[in-house]
Amino acid sequence: MQPYEERLTAPRSWWLTSVLVGVAMALTMLPFGTLPLLGGLVGGTAVAAVVTSAYGSVRIRVVADSLVAGDARIPVSALGEAEILTGEEVRAWRSYKADPRAYMLLRAYIPTALRVPITDPTDPTPYAYISTRNPEALATALDAARKSAA
Repeated sequence: MQPYEERLTAPRSWWLTSVLVGVAMALTMLPFGTLPLLGGLVGGTAVAAVVTSAYGSVRIRVVADSLVAGDARIPVSALGEAEILTGEEVRAWRSYKADPRAYMLLRAYIPTALRVPITDPTDPTPYAYISTRNPEALATALDAARKSAA
């Protein structure tokens, strides 16, 4: 089985926003002098960069007969057939088709996703919605993991 791993990183514009947050903090500290201004620039940029990195660095993996997506670890034996979502289907499953009980690893800056039904009767979660840049490869890895586990 070929393992699958993907890291969903934040878009470049978010990093630019982190710098702009630092500049805003520097301008806020301007009346207090040069040293507070520099502290605001460095501190504001650092805090915004940490928040951006924490939100934007989620991993998706298929390892050891499990799908690991963010904080969720789901055995492939509890997963149904994956459905690749693109275009309007992505928007539909993010909004009016979405089930509040579903596990959503949603990143709005990623235009494609995978919807995988959870077939475990003891789990109230109906499906996992996973934003991914390469849904075909993730679906293939899940199928291969399911076949090797059987």
